[in-house]
Amino acid sequence: MILRRLLLLGACLIACFASSGAPRAQERVVNVFNWNDYIDPAVVERFTRETGIRVRYDVFDSLETLEGRLSAGRSGYDVIVPTSEPTFSRLARIGALLPLDRAQIPNLANLDPALMRQVASSDPGNRFGALYLWGTIGLGVNEARVRALAPDAPMDSLALLFDRRHASRVARCGITMMDSATDVIPTVLRYLGKDPNSTSNDDLRAVEQTLMAIRPHIRNFSTGGVIEALASGQTCLAFAYSGDVIQASGRAAEAKQGVEVRYVAGKEGAQLWFDLLAIPADAPNPANAHAFINFLLQPDVMAAITTQVGYPNGIPASQALVAPEIADDPAVFPDAAMRARFFTIGPVPQAAERARNRMWARFKAGR
Repeated sequence: MILRRLLLLGACLIACFASSGAPRAQERVVNVFNWNDYIDPAVVERFTRETGIRVRYDVFDSLETLEGRLSAGRSGYDVIVPTSEPTFSRLARIGALLPLDRAQIPNLANLDPALMRQVASSDPGNRFGALYLWGTIGLGVNEARVRALAPDAPMDSLALLFDRRHASRVARCGITMMDSATDVIPTVLRYLGKDPNSTSNDDLRAVEQTLMAIRPHIRNFSTGGVIEALASGQTCLAFAYSGDVIQASGRAAEAKQGVEVRYVAGKEGAQLWFDLLAIPADAPNPANAHAFINFLLQPDVMAAITTQVGYPNGIPASQALVAPEIADDPAVFPDAAMRARFFTIGPVPQAAERARNRMWARFKAGR
């Protein structure tokens, strides 16, 4: 992660020097707020080289962080990357997003119509968002270390984490839980055989009981840090985004320290999500934001991003340009049988959201 951040910083510095010949007052800038480890730094450099627009790039590691920054208003960002549910749809409903000017983004035509129809459940008419990357949520597993401690534990099931009989044994080599109620609770509901969108108090109590049972065995809560934790062997089981686990696997292989990591979309089903490129309603540089989005939606650009971060994108023409080890990985591009077990979530009422957040706080505190 540190190396990639340095590369990104270097790219931004190069971009800055490349445009330093113009007076400061006339400098063209786009302010981007994206997930950590979620772009190819070379793409950022190329955008500035081709357009003369400098990129100021900040990162977040949870939807809660993104929403907190946007809810205060005047965030200063021109492009953000919220997940379709619940954050994107909520921002769209409250008027926090600028409708995309399709005339300024002709590369919207490159997006997969079938995927965009799925996105439309959160963005009717696809007015406010362009599909960036998508993926699932499941388990990052260091199978050798897990099997050494729990040889009979199911390696294809969410029970590996959510059943305390298995979690108690695996805990010795480290369990990391994603720090996001938004992402964890629907999966636990699905694991329990319930509707992932349930707002029932009884169902929420069942989720809390399940999570509290494994709480003593969780070493830490982290979203952005899970890549390094898995790759370095600091943890052997993590609840994480699919691409983060794939990145961890690649870094572990590069380090050649004997750590092997794989991604498991539980047989019970994995949450499918979409991350969208969007423009805040008060963006200071909306024209530059449109230019940045249009640049990203080129097949070769998105292929470079997918190769770098291990997440599939929404542009079919890009797949032939993705590195073969990524394009042929079913954890990145799942087959039809795997996708049949995926589920999506919708928005929940504010009262249910508050109840979920209170439960999550109790879970993290362990009481």
